[in-house]
Amino acid sequence: MATIEREREEDHEQARAEAEALDAYSRVVVDVAERLAPSVANLRVVRRSRRWSVPAGAGSAVALTPDGFLLTSAHVVSGPDRSGRAAFVDGRELKFEITGSDRLSDLAVLRTDGDALTPAVLGEAEELRVGQLVVAIGNPNGFAGSVTAGVVSALGRSLPARSGRTVRYIDNVIQTDAALNPGNSGGALVDSRGRVVGINTAVAGVGLGLAVPINTATRQIIAALMRDGRVRRAYVGIAGGPRPLPPHARVKLRRSSGVEIVEVADGSPAERAGLRAEDLIVELAGVVVERVEDIQRAMSEDAIGARLPVTVLRGERLLELELGPVELTG
Repeated sequence: MATIEREREEDHEQARAEAEALDAYSRVVVDVAERLAPSVANLRVVRRSRRWSVPAGAGSAVALTPDGFLLTSAHVVSGPDRSGRAAFVDGRELKFEITGSDRLSDLAVLRTDGDALTPAVLGEAEELRVGQLVVAIGNPNGFAGSVTAGVVSALGRSLPARSGRTVRYIDNVIQTDAALNPGNSGGALVDSRGRVVGINTAVAGVGLGLAVPINTATRQIIAALMRDGRVRRAYVGIAGGPRPLPPHARVKLRRSSGVEIVEVADGSPAERAGLRAEDLIVELAGVVVERVEDIQRAMSEDAIGARLPVTVLRGERLLELELGPVELTG
């Protein structure tokens, strides 16, 4: 009899502990939602023509500064002659224009005609861990925010982005099981401290969403869009993909992979440097190259007009060449 009573007490304690944990989880989500709701806007995008404005999409955006700058996904506002209105939960509707848009990072900065906005606090996606609680906040309706909670389900993913014929991979994309509702693209992915760690960008599958991370690289992109309205990148004119190194190179270089050049554009800096198809790039600008993303990271504004040493494996030989990147256009 005493054993049964003890088991009942243990079950009761466990149930109470589970209820307290659930309440703590709820308190975090509610606190984050209340804190971020004033900073998240609904976007109604229109395309201007000579005679009238035509609806051209919708999404969400996050207030960056009190004086009217918003951050959203580039695909939400992509296209010529786009503008629109941003609606906030306090009932305000403000006109916005596109300050700058970068399809290769899927980020865009807007400027509204209002002030006294409630800016969100930007966090650091590099501090996230798999399993960590995150909250996705959007504003698909304009006057009532949409909130879903979940965990970080994967980190370090890559998401292809295209601008014209240029394809680039967005690095370190955050995958979460916080469901993304229609109209939530451009909204905030927030940690438990209420800091924006990502901009929700796409649905990866049933119950899975992707967000562009807020990190050092994307902060630089955001700053460039606010300052210049565009992002300058270097171009060398190669297409390639990851490839395992042959055994002799693995032993010599003490690594397992490089980037194989599949195509070299005619008249490009790569062609002028002497690079060829089937070369394996193993080092660029003094940095080890194992993935396409390693090359992309080197193609920053600072690389335009510079002379970058590049090490390639051609057959059984390691060659030291020099690349002179130019600015990516078009």
